[in-house]
Amino acid sequence: MNVMYINPLSTCESFLDYDDSEIDKGSICSNNSLSIFGKPIISRNMDILDSLYNIDKIVIPKKMGFLRQMIDTSHPGFTEVIDDKDYKKIIDTEFNNDAKKDLMGSLNGCDDNLNRRFNQAQSIIVSDKSSLLLPINSILEKNSSKKNLKYHMFRYPWEFLEIVNDLLQSEIKETCISNTSSIAKSSIIDGPCIIDDGVTIDDFAKIKGPVYIGKGSFIGMGSLIRNTMLNYNTSIGFNCEIGKSYFAGNDKISHHNVILDSIIGKNVWFGGYSGTANVLLNRKNVCYKSEGRLIDTGKAHFGAVVSNNSSIGAAVIILPGRKIPPDSVIQAGTIFEK
Repeated sequence: MNVMYINPLSTCESFLDYDDSEIDKGSICSNNSLSIFGKPIISRNMDILDSLYNIDKIVIPKKMGFLRQMIDTSHPGFTEVIDDKDYKKIIDTEFNNDAKKDLMGSLNGCDDNLNRRFNQAQSIIVSDKSSLLLPINSILEKNSSKKNLKYHMFRYPWEFLEIVNDLLQSEIKETCISNTSSIAKSSIIDGPCIIDDGVTIDDFAKIKGPVYIGKGSFIGMGSLIRNTMLNYNTSIGFNCEIGKSYFAGNDKISHHNVILDSIIGKNVWFGGYSGTANVLLNRKNVCYKSEGRLIDTGKAHFGAVVSNNSSIGAAVIILPGRKIPPDSVIQAGTIFEK
């Protein structure tokens, strides 16, 4: 089986690495480094494919060359980077006319009709010659089979957050607690969850599944964690509420914080009594600024995107649908509404 990566989305900005003003609209950014259940998306996808097929080669167009290092980390020696001319030649050889039309359109960006086509697809395209077309911003499901290779596509942060929630629901069916973790007797585990190695859960905390808590994380006394994915070394302080959110890893959340329906990047610090508001006062759908324009998320509940290496001071309120750029420092007492 040969695997070919393509980019069917005209734009898919990195959620956590860059500010909008820094993004080259012709580039493809690094959402593939985000982790699902503690494993980068790119590695997780390759593991699932490897369990179903005998992978001979992984073909990457030159414009996606940054994927090579990610793939070589877990699957060394399989990648081949090709230029656009060779990419077109492979498509002409391996795929039918409909697939060729779509793929060559993706070289120069795709229109909304093509975006909708890929977003609505139920399975990844597999050719008669054992070649597989894999969209770059796709997340495979573990319950896939050779005949039905299921995946999710995402373009915007709220779509990614919805996929995380779906995967929590579909892939965590029972509670699995590492024997190297420490759970206080007074804490409550309610519903299925995965608690990884070296996790500490303090007294009177409640974990309401489905929840994933990554390696080395800490849940403070009296905190509530529900329907959330916490990646490695995330520390949640005293009496916090964390709901329907995603933490990329190595985050430090102080006491009395409320973080709802939000994406938190790597190495983020929250001071005490801060939070992300997730509902507008008029109860309308939350809008989010992307690609220089406000986009209706289609959701009445959506919090914030706090990018990598940011520090949020004490008593900060981040209004719905806002993005904190990377390396930001938000002063204490701020109402962030930009």
